Amino acid sequence: MQKIIKLIAQELSAHETQVASAVALLDEGATVPFIARYRKEKTGGLDDVQLRHLEDRLTYLRELEERRTTILKTISEQGKLTDSLKQSIVSADTKTTLEDLYLPYKPKRRTKAQIAREAGIEPLAELLLSKPETDPQQAAADFINSDLGFPDEKAVLDGARQILMERFSEEAQLLGQLRSYLWDNAVLKSTVTKGKESEASKFSDYFDYSETIKTIPSHRALALFRGRNEGLLNVEMVVDEELSGTSPCELMIARHMQIEDLGRPADSWLSETVRWAWKVKIFTHLDLELKMGLRESAEEEAIRVFGSNLKDLLLAAPAGSFTIMGLDPGLRTGVKVAVVDATGKVLDTATIYPHAPQKRWDESLMLLAQLAKKHGVRLLSIGNGTASRETDRLALDLIKQNPELKLQKIVVSEAGASVYSASELASSELPDLDVSLRGAVSIARRLQDPLAELVKIEHKSIGVGQYQHDVNQTRLVRTLNNIVEDCVNLVGVDVNTASPALLEQVSGLSKTLADNIVKFRNEKGVFTNRNQLLSVPRLGDKTFEQAAGFLKVSNGENPLDASSVHPESYPVVEKILDRAGRSLSQMIGDVPYLRSLKAADYTDERFGEPTIIDIIAELEKPGRDPRGEFKTATFKDGVEEISDLEEGMVLEGVVTNVTNFGAFIDIGVHQDGLVHISAMSEKFIKDPREVVKAGDLVKVKVTGVDKDRRRIALTMRLGDAIEKPQQPQISNREKAQGRRKVKQNTDQGSQPQGAMAAALANALGGKR
Repeated sequence: MQKIIKLIAQELSAHETQVASAVALLDEGATVPFIARYRKEKTGGLDDVQLRHLEDRLTYLRELEERRTTILKTISEQGKLTDSLKQSIVSADTKTTLEDLYLPYKPKRRTKAQIAREAGIEPLAELLLSKPETDPQQAAADFINSDLGFPDEKAVLDGARQILMERFSEEAQLLGQLRSYLWDNAVLKSTVTKGKESEASKFSDYFDYSETIKTIPSHRALALFRGRNEGLLNVEMVVDEELSGTSPCELMIARHMQIEDLGRPADSWLSETVRWAWKVKIFTHLDLELKMGLRESAEEEAIRVFGSNLKDLLLAAPAGSFTIMGLDPGLRTGVKVAVVDATGKVLDTATIYPHAPQKRWDESLMLLAQLAKKHGVRLLSIGNGTASRETDRLALDLIKQNPELKLQKIVVSEAGASVYSASELASSELPDLDVSLRGAVSIARRLQDPLAELVKIEHKSIGVGQYQHDVNQTRLVRTLNNIVEDCVNLVGVDVNTASPALLEQVSGLSKTLADNIVKFRNEKGVFTNRNQLLSVPRLGDKTFEQAAGFLKVSNGENPLDASSVHPESYPVVEKILDRAGRSLSQMIGDVPYLRSLKAADYTDERFGEPTIIDIIAELEKPGRDPRGEFKTATFKDGVEEISDLEEGMVLEGVVTNVTNFGAFIDIGVHQDGLVHISAMSEKFIKDPREVVKAGDLVKVKVTGVDKDRRRIALTMRLGDAIEKPQQPQISNREKAQGRRKVKQNTDQGSQPQGAMAAALANALGGKR
């Protein structure tokens, strides 16, 4: 275990004592949010990002140790565990290296090499390898055995070759060298499947594509694998050969096995054995392994992108506790309307038909005005789907005709609203409401508090990732669950208004406990203090410790219950009050006085300076919301469809999705535009998140519009001259035999240009 702690400490640039304490807390059942917020003294202030990495690596390294133990035991039982082999196994720091070492000893099906060994041919293989001056044909004559399937010299030599091929393919050090060489030099090539050109049009940039496997960015790798899986692309890994016709990998095998062609009787036979070992055994194995490795790393990056975007969306600024009217736009089926109060409770619903074909515009305005007056509506929340701009214009007329209502309109993302509407959770929350109206409720509530509403939706259905359906779904769900948990606990939850879905994400709480809390408050009334949580069925002391600091009681008996100060730290606050001779109401919000306090003056054996600093900061503004100030984009009047766009237009928009190659922007025309990474900043950037995140408001210029394919090219460099999109430039680097190899467009090799970016946008789906 100490070895694991030391390794993780090195990766985190932390002390081993910090890591050891964090591991102990995790093993005791503490959650990452709890450890990050309330156990800073023990971990030396490791934050949630570091702790998530620690948690993941701890799991991996423990699995590695379990596998190491199993392998050592298996080889030892075979009587083949030498001191040097044991040392190599003990030193292996990855699962791949460990499996390479285990390969020769791994139980396997009866191979051709094994059959040859059983026929006694292994001594011949050893002889030819160690003494190439031996004549293969003459030596093979002594091993003929018709009864065992080796009736002549050719069969015997084939058996000897199989033995050596298997040996070469199981040399751990050699495999490592070959794997590294291929990763650095092999090229992944793709061509369109014959006869599928039309069907594969969305992959047109990969019809004749090649790039070194090492430099392929995740989005291109996933596009290639998707095309292959759909039977539209052929994807192969190739290695350039030297002028001699011998691949560098074959030369590496020969050097490692000390084989060289000096004209001796067995040299030619051994060289052919090397060639067959490479082509039949080793390359096949490494080809599959490297493609799998590329896919896994691409999936990891795609999951990271999705998680980053989801976090930005969840932490978007809330509009606050207002009565809001949600409008779920539609044409033929009408616009669904729902009014919710400041707590999200549904007050009224309706369906209006202002658009074609009914065109009951004035009637719709009258009904909306009546609802707004009746319930004191302050904000109009408009979904950004079909008929969004038409409905936005309706809202504008409503505001103009009824200035006394002082209404404001905001267009919000309706991603996942339909998924929520048909969910079991929506049925339990809104049992008497038609499915079609539940979406309007969700659109209204997500303006009030995006976090509280979005946690109700299956995370991967929110649609802010790249190729999320192509990645490992178990890993994706685990990562997104962690993101949601971190966001919910960062903000905190009002225990008297939170839904079961929101409560379930609180540190230490399960679905059962979340349901029990809601049932308890429905039966007993609102919570007036945190200690009442201990009366909730099945909520014990350990759970209370994990959850209490994140569960807030507004307007309760103790103002601290509405803050992020943990109940276990209340004695610290009392100590501060006693020394100051003040009451809590006098102390809260007195920023100058609180900032004059020295944390060191209030520490003891249990609470150190990090905790005291957090407490003092919380007293300055108890229950502060870490999310930013609420803002909304203003779409340009008269620009409602893609046909209204013109090159050179400068528009305001909202970032809906950030990928590795750029950002998608909603500019109010029912089709997101793409700002390629190369058009995001005057300086070179490696990651679009250096510039924007989901939910940001940005100004963009239209640089290209393809109305037929519904593609919009944008730039954030407003001084850019308008240029037509360029075709991707994939130049060739000449090799000895004229084979093509991609020269990277940039030193990072990760920025698709022009049409390639458009193809990626099409594959991802910029539409809503």
